[in-house]
Amino acid sequence: MDLNYFKYLKRLALNYKLYIEMRVRLLIFNIYWYNTIEQIKIVGPDSLSIIIITAFFVGMVFTLQIVKEFLHINAISLVGSILTIAFIRELSPVLTSVIIVGRIASCFTAELATMSVTEQLDALYLLETSPISYLVIPRVLSSILILPFLNIFSFITSLFSSSFICFTIYNIHPEIFFTSSFSSLYIIDIIKSLFKTLIFGFLISVISCIWGINANGGAKGVGQSTTSSVVSSLLAVFIADFILSYIMFSKVGSSIKTL
Repeated sequence: MDLNYFKYLKRLALNYKLYIEMRVRLLIFNIYWYNTIEQIKIVGPDSLSIIIITAFFVGMVFTLQIVKEFLHINAISLVGSILTIAFIRELSPVLTSVIIVGRIASCFTAELATMSVTEQLDALYLLETSPISYLVIPRVLSSILILPFLNIFSFITSLFSSSFICFTIYNIHPEIFFTSSFSSLYIIDIIKSLFKTLIFGFLISVISCIWGINANGGAKGVGQSTTSSVVSSLLAVFIADFILSYIMFSKVGSSIKTL
């Protein structure tokens, strides 16, 4: 990332200007719905397979590390509860967002950066079309709408892969696992998890579009913007995750129920 402070402040000012313009366009309902639907296809169905595969294996690995410790203290009835809480509150939202950063944020930035350095954005202005309405807002809306659904798929996949490992390796019957799991799964935790991914989707899409639309310097600038976009998006997700988790869960009592 560029450490020139003058350029950094200039980019920050451009980012703020872009954010304000995006809010104005949303308020006046200047939205290209066809573009939004196209971006939804890219963010959603095209990302679902990698989300499910990754969640399946991460769920199994996480279970391998956790279950043996609970067996050591003879707390089999708590395994489903602990894994469910970990998945719904933290692992699924963050895992989904990290995958989206790697797959979608880099895509958004590379596309917009290429358009920026080849002056295609200037052509849109000549056609009296705002790049914010035509390019940025569809990407932001698609990310906000789709990430919560991907999060649910990730959570369900992780839970079933955990149950599979518990049964095949540790001989914990699925009935015991899911009874423990559902006893600690509350609708408020699901809502908070979905809200997390909504915020993450907004941050990822806005940051990636900002880096792309302000890119310059030819092919080198496209590469630098894409790298900076991924790094910035990951940092934003992790920082936002801590802040949201602290606000949502720091004063919440235990959700675990012994069976």
